[in-house]
Amino acid sequence: MNLTPRQTIIVAILIFFLGKFINRKVAFFREYNIPEPVTGGILASIFFWVLYAGFNFEVNFHLFTRDILLIVFFTTVGLSARFKTLKDGGIALVLLLVAAVIYLVMQNLAGVSVARMMGQSGIFGLLGGSLSLSGGHGTTIAWAPKLVEKYGISNAMEVGVACATFGLVIGGLIGGPIAHFLIKRHNLQSHSHAHLTVGFPYKDEAPKIDVNSFLFAILILSLAIGLAIQLKPLLIRVGIDLPDFVICLFSGIVLTNLIPLVLPRLHWSVGSSAMALIADLSLGLFLTISLMSLQLWTLLGLAAPIIVILLVQTAMISLFAVFVVFRLLGKSYDAAVMVSGYTGLALGATPTAVANMTAVTERFGPAPKAFIVVPLVGAFFIDIANAIIIEFFLRWLS
Repeated sequence: MNLTPRQTIIVAILIFFLGKFINRKVAFFREYNIPEPVTGGILASIFFWVLYAGFNFEVNFHLFTRDILLIVFFTTVGLSARFKTLKDGGIALVLLLVAAVIYLVMQNLAGVSVARMMGQSGIFGLLGGSLSLSGGHGTTIAWAPKLVEKYGISNAMEVGVACATFGLVIGGLIGGPIAHFLIKRHNLQSHSHAHLTVGFPYKDEAPKIDVNSFLFAILILSLAIGLAIQLKPLLIRVGIDLPDFVICLFSGIVLTNLIPLVLPRLHWSVGSSAMALIADLSLGLFLTISLMSLQLWTLLGLAAPIIVILLVQTAMISLFAVFVVFRLLGKSYDAAVMVSGYTGLALGATPTAVANMTAVTERFGPAPKAFIVVPLVGAFFIDIANAIIIEFFLRWLS
């Protein structure tokens, strides 16, 4: 069954509500900050897996709307970023980036080592390393043809996509519990008085939003996305080809900091409940569609070496996040929130990272710096570093 965009949205909203209902009824999910879209999305993907396995009935979703939601979400993140926040997050950005680049190497060394110990080629092990985990589905799809044609890994696409799927699921499940452990262990608290960047506290989910504030939020969103559309061909001309959502993130940052300087009399309030609502809605539906459309049956085809590699990777990122990243970022509340995001980033994708941080901040309080640092590391710098490191490993192993 192939669903239309309208039908896909309907199913996604129902599944999103299912996740919210379960998180409210099951204290464990709320206590350990499992994102609501992850709860509903994973249950839905299991249900569709049962339909496929038991009745040979496959449901295919239309993903164009999902990609639009991703653009809207990252634009809201950019529009909520003041230069003061960016300045405060400068050191954290550099430190997290250094740690993330080092971990890319560790991730690949782990994949290669386990693969060789189990009688496979080192290049096969890269499929369970940064190529599919830190890189996600996009990087996997981009690199798989090269592994097939040049290095003879005939099932590179299937194995890589399965590993990326595993990472997306696990990344959304362990980030919140790790942050919960760190916050409780070190008695950490939020000291920010800002609005939550995404979502609303569990105790206050009925924010006051009027028509004017909502329309203003839509207006500046449209302006920021329009600026990004104009910037993209200019960047391509000078040899810079960035994903659309990264350009929208930067255009939002530029507008929200430039307009108050150029037009000081204009009331430019973007850290509002209306903007947080739009961010929450777009992220929630994006992640719900992404997870409910996962074809979990592809994980059944994983060979024993890949299963062992993925288990090792899960344990390794948990230890690295707690004992290295958290300490490196200062052992603060913001550090704990960034750790939850980085865990989702290192195993899954940037939206998973933000969903983890959203679940944590909805319960424990805002951490605006985390919502700038982690997306910048994940959406821009890591992809560049990952491409260089993957190429290095391929040359070394061949």
